[in-house]
Amino acid sequence: MKNVVKLVLCAILVMGLCITAVGCKSSGEAGQFKVGLECGYPPFNWTQIDDSNGAVPIAGTKEFAGGYDVEIAKRLAEGMGKELVIVKTTWAGLPPAVQSGKIDGIIAGMSPTAERKMTIDFSDPYYSSDLVIVVQKGSKYEKATSIKDFAGAKITAQLDTFHYTVIDQIPNVDKKPAMDDFPAMRVALESGIIDGYISERPEAISATTANAKFGMAEFDKGQGFKYTPDDVAIAVGLKKGSTELAEEINKILAGISQEERDSLMEQAVLNQPVAK
Repeated sequence: MKNVVKLVLCAILVMGLCITAVGCKSSGEAGQFKVGLECGYPPFNWTQIDDSNGAVPIAGTKEFAGGYDVEIAKRLAEGMGKELVIVKTTWAGLPPAVQSGKIDGIIAGMSPTAERKMTIDFSDPYYSSDLVIVVQKGSKYEKATSIKDFAGAKITAQLDTFHYTVIDQIPNVDKKPAMDDFPAMRVALESGIIDGYISERPEAISATTANAKFGMAEFDKGQGFKYTPDDVAIAVGLKKGSTELAEEINKILAGISQEERDSLMEQAVLNQPVAK
């Protein structure tokens, strides 16, 4: 009986130490850097069936994730001395996932907009781009030099992104319902359901590289969309109050030169899977 009591007391003591010291996290979790991303936004991130070109296993599946975001995530995990774990998550599910602690960071081509900063924190930017419109190649919109040239056009963008809000800047636009992801928008564009979708330049290059039926409309200076630098920057999303983690990530990002970042993006465009 005494032995039983001793065992119970020891168990309680260990549990107490666990809760106060490390929050009952396992050693495996403590050594992991769990990153959430869609795995469906090339060239930033995508899903593939093998580990070619440095792709990383997607947790709980037999698939792998590749792309620019994955390469950045690999460098961050290495810099922190942790194992990278890719958690495939829907776009809308990313902020709740980082808020709840399901993931440690969002590395998914996400911009640190003022609206998002109300609910999550962000690292320094690891990429910056500009907005374009992906259209059908050979259409009258391909040679557009101003957003005004899209008056009357059927335009959409991804759900829960600032891309969708800037559509309103196009005069007399036929604004279509937002879509869940970029693969869906590519299908809609190819089938003629829409005339174009708003995108960042890397994704547009990815789309036109993967599908010869697509073109890209870029705009003359002062004739494009109006937005803030944060709207087109891309940063790591973090749980509110993650000051130490943000500082650690920023330190690692500062060691990645602009030349290397550009090279990683160029390689991601070349490595992307063929469009479905």
